[in-house]
Amino acid sequence: MQAIAAENNLSETAFFAPGGADREIRWFTPTREIDLCGHATLASAYVLFERISRGLERVTFGSKSGPLTVTKAGERLVLEFPSRPPEPCPAPHGIAAALGAMPLEVLRSTRDLMCVFEREEDVRALHPDPQRVLDLGVFAVIATAPGRSVDFVSRFFAPSAGIAEDPVTGSAHSTLTPYWAKRLGRTSLHALQASERGGELWLEDRGERVTIAGRAALYLEGTIRV
Repeated sequence: MQAIAAENNLSETAFFAPGGADREIRWFTPTREIDLCGHATLASAYVLFERISRGLERVTFGSKSGPLTVTKAGERLVLEFPSRPPEPCPAPHGIAAALGAMPLEVLRSTRDLMCVFEREEDVRALHPDPQRVLDLGVFAVIATAPGRSVDFVSRFFAPSAGIAEDPVTGSAHSTLTPYWAKRLGRTSLHALQASERGGELWLEDRGERVTIAGRAALYLEGTIRV
């Protein structure tokens, strides 16, 4: 699985067992296995719903982060993930040099460092140095700020996992959702990941769980030779 993910050279490659009552899912970046991934889970559910088990509208995958349920809701797929609220922490030495700007606030979740900026433009203007981000000694850095046309925007940098910048990161919203729900005083949120490709997410804070909804599209079908 790691060799296939390295050959694909995408942010994450998901592998799941399509049959039976218990479907296990695992995710690999080009360099390592990770504990949680949103969009590859959404894509796996899409393949299951549309190509393997047509008519199925709900699936629960077993994973390193526990059971993950995906449900069809019209054109969207809704993922239920564990909530990973961040806690304030001291800004690590070198954070401004790593990201190219000094955040207003720094927080830490069980996995990622989260840096909060004043404006969407500040997040879009970041030019992180991958080596200096790596030197921070964290799995990944989330940069976020209030959005102009959405509730908040974010970007995600994980050079420790071989990902300079992830286009869209469902798992990061396990941390972003509880933070912005508390800050904005409401549980339903609309977000944009402001990467070059970009991606919209519809979110709900449900206490110990969060839901993350998005759309999927078939891109490629083929055979891998191993």
